[in-house]
Amino acid sequence: MSSDWKIYTKTGDKGNTSLIGGTRVPKYDVRIEAYGTVDELNAWVGLIRDQDVAKHYRDILLEIQKHLFTLESELARGPDKIERKLPVVQEEDISLLENEIDTMNEKIPELNSFVLPGGHTTVSYCHLARTVCRRAERCVIKMNESFSVNPVNIKYLNRLSDYFFVLSRKLSHDLGISESPWNPRI
Repeated sequence: MSSDWKIYTKTGDKGNTSLIGGTRVPKYDVRIEAYGTVDELNAWVGLIRDQDVAKHYRDILLEIQKHLFTLESELARGPDKIERKLPVVQEEDISLLENEIDTMNEKIPELNSFVLPGGHTTVSYCHLARTVCRRAERCVIKMNESFSVNPVNIKYLNRLSDYFFVLSRKLSHDLGISESPWNPRI
């Protein structure tokens, strides 16, 4: 970025912002809510990556952050024609998550009940990322009602929330933390 580029533009001071391409929309627009929630998720992923976890997990989390930035740019694209080509989330990005989920699942105990979040800070961060991911997925699905969304983006978010759940369980296992099963009183 240019050294004279400023973070503040003052163009949003009255409650509007620009989509990629220049279209101005209110900051409460469903598209802003969708990519803003994905951005929030990306910040949580960064926090997990900053924890004392194995390098393999940090590497996968960094890839996930890159995919989330790609997804954000797709969601932020306005109706105006733009000069540059934007990256897109691809099926292979979903395959990466599925392969990671399968690999982790092979190394953890079978799940017989719901698991309560917690037990270790890093595990809790995974659960927070999972819940924000589910909210992002709901926002993108809502956005899709008015503005066409690539179905791969919804599928990616769905699989990503599964990834965070399994990662929370794998980290509990790696750390020797007992999971707390939910035993409802009936």
